[in-house]
Amino acid sequence: MKQLWTGRRGQVRAASFLAAFLLVSAGFALQSRAQAAQYARLMENQRRHAFAELSTAAGELDVALRKASYASTPALFASQCAQAYAKALAAQMALGELPFGNVELEQTAAFLAKAGDYAMALSRGAYGDSVCTPEERKTLTALAHTAAALAETLGELQLRLGTGEASLEDLEAAQERLSAAAGEGGGLTGGSVFQTVEADFPEVPALVYDGPFSEHLSNRVPKMLEGMPQKDQGAAREAAAHFLGLRPEIFTCTDQGEGPLPTWGFTAAVDGGELYVEVTRQGAQVLQVLSSRPIAGASLSREEGLQAAAAFLEEKGYPNMKPSYSIHQGDALTVHFAAVQDGVYCYPDLVKVTVALDNGGVIGFEAHGYLMNHRTRSLPALAVDEAAARACVEDEDTLRILSHQTALIPTGGEYEVLCHEFKCEAENGSHVLVYVNVETGQEERILLLLEDESGTLTI
Repeated sequence: MKQLWTGRRGQVRAASFLAAFLLVSAGFALQSRAQAAQYARLMENQRRHAFAELSTAAGELDVALRKASYASTPALFASQCAQAYAKALAAQMALGELPFGNVELEQTAAFLAKAGDYAMALSRGAYGDSVCTPEERKTLTALAHTAAALAETLGELQLRLGTGEASLEDLEAAQERLSAAAGEGGGLTGGSVFQTVEADFPEVPALVYDGPFSEHLSNRVPKMLEGMPQKDQGAAREAAAHFLGLRPEIFTCTDQGEGPLPTWGFTAAVDGGELYVEVTRQGAQVLQVLSSRPIAGASLSREEGLQAAAAFLEEKGYPNMKPSYSIHQGDALTVHFAAVQDGVYCYPDLVKVTVALDNGGVIGFEAHGYLMNHRTRSLPALAVDEAAARACVEDEDTLRILSHQTALIPTGGEYEVLCHEFKCEAENGSHVLVYVNVETGQEERILLLLEDESGTLTI
């Protein structure tokens, strides 16, 4: 009898524990569901807020562009152009908060980038008695009309979101739909509320200015390749093999690049990794080399890697190249070289070389800047000498000049400016590069040097 009672008591206890466990599990499940719902509401509110910010910034961009088009004094014109740039930047930031916003609102993103850069470029040019040309004023007006139409469309969509007629997808839903659309070869905006914005996007005026979105730059001719004949795939394969000291038959043509530098792309299996080489169709010049071969640890110093990179360029027919800065990542060293003419560093003529620090072999090469810009230049005389330029820069309370050289720097578009380059030390010990125009004596650009054990970057 005692055993029977003991057994029943154990069963009751087990049942009690099971019931308690189920209650606790149910509680955790309900709590998790509530937390998930709260998180979903939070993310939905963030998406709605980002869309509202995008709509507001688009409207403010229209206002700033219109004000700039009416301004008649340099100071006010520059101020309004800077405002337009700030509003375009705010809109781009809001767009980045939306799931795949830059993909689904591709035309919107492109317009915001172009309008902001154009306004900033005009702002930099507003000095003396000049404001802008009649054509530039017309372009500002046209950009304002585009921004106004975009703001109206976004505003209408925002009202639909507020009434529940439309909703913004979360990241997971957008990713699933885009993956399905890509697999079926469909349009990226299919099924998205954003298609109402992109389907009938207002006309964007052609921009002609000294900047990266200028219309005329799309037809820019690579300076280094002018006069060179077009080469077929076979000649490009030979050039790739000769450049790397390999047999042509190991290379397989895998793609054809278009744009200002049409290319042939080749791959080959080399040293346990895949080698990719791009060769220009005009002139059969090597544009890019990428190697994925494994690196067996670093046995060379940074200085030895730099020497290996410089020797490689000299061997491949790139004379008078000097290193500007380098980046040490893992067991590889990437060195940025600039061409030097008459003692002037020509930064547009940039070549990047990546060296593996196990044996000094080159695993990366990129010569886009060099092929697009390199030639023998007629450099202007120094109307402003070093002493006068130094007086504009050095200030015992902020900057102390450490070194000087002359350098040719690119503008945002196709032009170049000859400058005095001063490397300075700031009061906190960091380093700054200041560029002073040799013709006007005006500061053209300031770059901050980010220096650590891995190398140097400029911002």
